[in-house]
Amino acid sequence: MKSTKPVKRVLIVEDEEDVRGALVAFLEGEGHSVVEAAHGAEALTQLRSEGICLIVLDLWMPVMDGWEFRAAQRKDPALAAVPVVVITADDGARQQAADFGEAGWMTKPIDFGRLLELVNEHC
Repeated sequence: MKSTKPVKRVLIVEDEEDVRGALVAFLEGEGHSVVEAAHGAEALTQLRSEGICLIVLDLWMPVMDGWEFRAAQRKDPALAAVPVVVITADDGARQQAADFGEAGWMTKPIDFGRLLELVNEHC
């Protein structure tokens, strides 16, 4: 019998293909459904699909960076409530993002155990 429960998916927004691939492989290995985007503009399109329970967002990307993505997300009432976990290699970025409104903050290299905790909490 097929479940009618909607699938909750994690949106990974990361321009580095190796990092994105590792995140996807890890979360799928833990039983989560994952959607990918290489930059913020692609992520906005993906976010409009149903069932995104959490966004894992890099800050520094081409086309549309994490700052621009988050601003666009917060302006759209249909997207604003989806929680965001920021991942970045920039230790100093947290001070710049005082009002970012994130659900979690992680520096690279990523603590996969902590990431799983955050995903399980929101999904």
